[in-house]
Amino acid sequence: MITARPEADAMDREEQLLPARMINEFVYCPRLFYLEYVEGLFAHNADTVEGSVRHQRVDAKSDPLPAAAGVATERDVIHARSVTLSSERYGIIAKLDLVEADGEQATPIDYKRGSPKKLEDGTLGAWDPERVQLCVQALVLRENGYRCTEGILFFWETRQRVRIAIDDELIQTTTAAITAALQTIDSQTLPPPLVDSPKCPRCSLVTICLPDETTRCAQTDARSDVGAVQPLLFDIGPQFGVRRVEMGESSIAIRQLITPRDEKRPLYLNTQGYSVGISDQVLKVKDKAKLVQEVRLNEINQVNLFGNVQVSTQAVQALLAAEIPLIYFSFGGWFHGMTQPVGLKNIMWRREQFRQADRSSFCLALARQLVVGKIRNQRTLLMRNHVEPPAEALRFLKSISFDAERAEDLAALLGFEGLAARVYFQHFSGMLKVGEAASERLETGSPFTFAFRHRNRRPPRDPVNALLSLGYSLLAKDLTIAAAAVGLDPYLGFYHQPRFGRPALALDLMEPFRPLVVDSAVLSAINQRMVTPTDFIRVGESVALTPAGRKGFFRSYEQRMDQLVTHPLFGYRVSYRRLLELQTRLLARVLLGELRDYPVFVTR
Repeated sequence: MITARPEADAMDREEQLLPARMINEFVYCPRLFYLEYVEGLFAHNADTVEGSVRHQRVDAKSDPLPAAAGVATERDVIHARSVTLSSERYGIIAKLDLVEADGEQATPIDYKRGSPKKLEDGTLGAWDPERVQLCVQALVLRENGYRCTEGILFFWETRQRVRIAIDDELIQTTTAAITAALQTIDSQTLPPPLVDSPKCPRCSLVTICLPDETTRCAQTDARSDVGAVQPLLFDIGPQFGVRRVEMGESSIAIRQLITPRDEKRPLYLNTQGYSVGISDQVLKVKDKAKLVQEVRLNEINQVNLFGNVQVSTQAVQALLAAEIPLIYFSFGGWFHGMTQPVGLKNIMWRREQFRQADRSSFCLALARQLVVGKIRNQRTLLMRNHVEPPAEALRFLKSISFDAERAEDLAALLGFEGLAARVYFQHFSGMLKVGEAASERLETGSPFTFAFRHRNRRPPRDPVNALLSLGYSLLAKDLTIAAAAVGLDPYLGFYHQPRFGRPALALDLMEPFRPLVVDSAVLSAINQRMVTPTDFIRVGESVALTPAGRKGFFRSYEQRMDQLVTHPLFGYRVSYRRLLELQTRLLARVLLGELRDYPVFVTR
């Protein structure tokens, strides 16, 4: 018979105890608490970084706290830093910044980065989350034999102390918060977002939570139900429950709580024979022994390797530690895969993804939205860029989008998508300015032109198809990264069926973005002469880009990804790269049942 070790039992019991800091988060916002504690999500912002720095001195040393029964009343006051105590009665564990003990009387002191709350009478006080967290510390002290009648909050910004009485009212509020937090964990249900709350702009998880965006999408879902009862939006009330907010005809204004752009940039390495090492958080790119480039880790968000580029083990480990994915492509641009950290622990999201993937009705509904969005964006691109937008083709694309909305199965939907793609690519050449490129071909003797007849792949047989294939490979890579970052499985899709080695979910998500991102990048690369006919070579039956040509196209692709676009549903402007993550997170909300319909991005 196998028995558990006593120390293992102790570790399991400790893992089941709820940290005092999480009670603070729950009182502040139950949704934030659930995302952090249940789903294991966390992100830094300026406030959390400053708080961590402030606590470095406090956490630098851990002092033992004598048992209350062994402390003599005549002893000097004990100052114990970074003390960890627990209470199985309440199911909580707390790490106390500082405990001042005089005999059996103990006072917890908790350090806060901000300033105290100013009460109406002009005195100093504290916010409810701070008071509750301090009360949790007092409860664990009492459970460990000490008397505790008050606690102290020390605020770094003003260097002031605020005394908090541990009275019956605060204890009742705190125990109610502990009970509600435990019930929230057991429910395995993400609490609704706060509605237009002033707490959201300072929250480090606002780009993950998406409070205003989720509320707007829920409103849109409701208004699409003709004759349906108006649903209720919720805000967290002072007693850790919810209050009802009736949804009227006007939508709640969307605040832009996420930054328009990611200031970090991808790094592309496509010169064969390069090697990458690292020193002091700086990547060193070398050609044999010659240093070619230095790149700081805090300036990049991904590293893309094409063909024969070597990376040292130390560099790989540093990239993993910084959560920067390392992506591998073939020399010709086929996306092979990536190296990334273990990933997120929110298995609940992936579990729902797998459940929904087995529901044919859900797969068909989502696939319809994705294909319709793709067709409408193809039509928009033709209207914007064609020298003489073909009226018949535009009418056909509009009509086929309505047919796709009513497709009865995935096979029929695939047929409608194929018909739309055939008409779209028949007129793709009308968006290319090939006159100058043709003259350059005559001057340089290049065997290639940018004349485009139809879409072909595997292998691409002309320069335009080579650019399209490389662009779709880059977009699939970026959406694979986005899906993995959100916590979804990139290889389980709903429209694209599972196949070994194919990131089906990334391919699903990229459908509406193919014309907006890749096709636009190809048009810009050709029309703005970022690539020329001399940037291509023939390899067997296929046509591929030279290293210089790939560099030119990477520039066009990244310019497009960095371009700001107005979201039609939310009204604010974000870059396409930021938009990919935003749309992926909205899909996760659909999978969890928080939203009914996926808001496909369709531009005007």
